[in-house]
Amino acid sequence: MEDGFSSFWGPVTSTDRCEKNYVHSSYIAEFFNTISSIPGILFALIGLINALRQRFEKRFSVLHISNMILSIGSMLYHATLQRVQQQGDETPMVWEMLLYFYILYSPDWHYRSTMPTFLFFYGVGFAIAHALIRFEIGFKVHYIVLCLLCIPRMYKYYIYTKDNYAKRLAKLYIATLFLGSICWLMDQVLCKEISHWYFNPQGHALWHVFMSFNSYFANTFLMFCRAEQRRWDPKIVHFFGVFPYVKIQKPKSQ
Repeated sequence: MEDGFSSFWGPVTSTDRCEKNYVHSSYIAEFFNTISSIPGILFALIGLINALRQRFEKRFSVLHISNMILSIGSMLYHATLQRVQQQGDETPMVWEMLLYFYILYSPDWHYRSTMPTFLFFYGVGFAIAHALIRFEIGFKVHYIVLCLLCIPRMYKYYIYTKDNYAKRLAKLYIATLFLGSICWLMDQVLCKEISHWYFNPQGHALWHVFMSFNSYFANTFLMFCRAEQRRWDPKIVHFFGVFPYVKIQKPKSQ
């Protein structure tokens, strides 16, 4: 939404959200939509440190790094409102979902090399197509389909998990996804009305915050389930009694 200082980055060439542009700085187009991705970087860093410290499989380190890349891409996009930066936000979103797909389905996949090979070329093909073609609605539909493909497997993990703390993580994952989606829809659908309000609730920024928690809860739940599969005696413990993470005890042979 155009307003505020003159633009350092030039005319807007990307999708413009409901937040007024360049209100707080001539270098940051959408201030709240930019800084709201910082929690995503911090949570991903915490998850990465835990995965490396306890020597989880590399797939989880890559997943946490992809969360950080996505949050950084989101900050660049909302700070500049340029089309190239928007692609730098949206393409990692798809890559991240492909990683989730691999982590969810690969344990029962009989042909070990086919899935990562297919997902790799799928991700590369999407990145090329997205760089050449601008398809806003098509991107949203594609992303939603990828998310829906992961839900059945997440549900299977949930019903087979007996640990109450792990189940609570799954419930928090659903709750943050639901609340974040409401904020995103409010920002999309009610933008004209919100522009006349005295106070903008910053629905898209709240979406970023909720999805930062959402990704962390999802990653922690998946790490727990994978540790159960590997018989690593996983437990959900809480840092300072609040922040959950997975603690494992590998057999001495591993």
